[in-house]
Amino acid sequence: MLNRTLLSVLLMSLLALTGCQSTGSPLSGTKAEIDRGADRALNDLYASTPAARALAAKAKGILVFPTILKAGFIGGAQYGGGGALRKNGKTVAYYNTVAGSYGLQAGIQKFGYALFFMTDDSLKYLDKSGGFEVGVGPSIVLVDEGMGRSLTTSTLQDSIYGFIFDQKGLMAGLGLQGSKITRIYPD
Repeated sequence: MLNRTLLSVLLMSLLALTGCQSTGSPLSGTKAEIDRGADRALNDLYASTPAARALAAKAKGILVFPTILKAGFIGGAQYGGGGALRKNGKTVAYYNTVAGSYGLQAGIQKFGYALFFMTDDSLKYLDKSGGFEVGVGPSIVLVDEGMGRSLTTSTLQDSIYGFIFDQKGLMAGLGLQGSKITRIYPD
């Protein structure tokens, strides 16, 4: 019974967050706040991971979410307020991300991530899909610290690379997850 109640609460929370997807929300911030967060996050990522800076020089676009909050116990949810899509160093659109998961998991975590779109087709998919679903569209290669050291612009072969950064908190477990990225229109 407790599992069903907890799952119901998490699903209702996820649905509430999904409702904030199209117009922006108080959790997203203004355009200026989102841009400042994206600038700070990318500068920190480039300072700690030189491969990310090298990818940025070749990327068609970079979608950065400075802050993602994830919590769960059996069922889980995550929400990323304001994400900024950058092309040629300028923000061209804003996004939110929402995810739900179910499985063996417990904890709470805060992190950020950046997706580097290396081809025009992968970037077009973000625009035309009406909401990019991680795991459904083009494949994403998550770059870990070891891979980041050996990645060069001459070894690039995939269309999207993702970097997770600034992890805080503890989230342990195994589970299925679906993440949706949707365009928003903040003030």
